[in-house]
Parts: sequence; structure tokens; C-alpha cells
Amino acid sequence: MSASRILIACWMTLAALSTATVALGQIAATGLITLAILAVAVTKAWLIADGFMELRHAPRSWRWLVLSWAVVLAILIGLSFAI
Repeated sequence: MSASRILIACWMTLAALSTATVALGQIAATGLITLAILAVAVTKAWLIADGFMELRHAPRSWRWLVLSWAVVLAILIGLSFAI
């Protein structure tokens, strides 16, 4: 797959995930919906890191550092909503 096709696929997926975030935000706020929105946010961070920042070609330590940051942030936000 060419680089431009990968970027277009990433962009289309990000657009769909953004639409899903807005749709989930319209539903009544519950803990499950909050977790779903955070999961979509982590997925979007992964797409941005691997697709647009091209970290899929970077050393694994850098890739996991960037991806784990999004997961840690989502966990902290989820915990703050739980408290």
C-alpha cells in the first residue's frame, strides 16, 4: 500500500472516529459511555502516532512511549470521572 493511501485511510478512520465521539457524547453520560469515548480517543492517538507521525517505522521504545502516554492519560481521566 502506498504512503498516500495509508494517510487517506488514516484520515478517513479519524473522521469516522470523530463522528463516533460526537455520537457517543449525545448519549446520556454514564460510566460506560465515558469509557467508550476514552477508548475512541486512545484509538485516535494510536492512528495519529502510527499513521501521521509514522512511528510504525521508529524504534519500538519510542513507539510504545508515545502510545502508552495516551493510555495513561485515558486511565487518569477515567479515574478522575470515577471519583
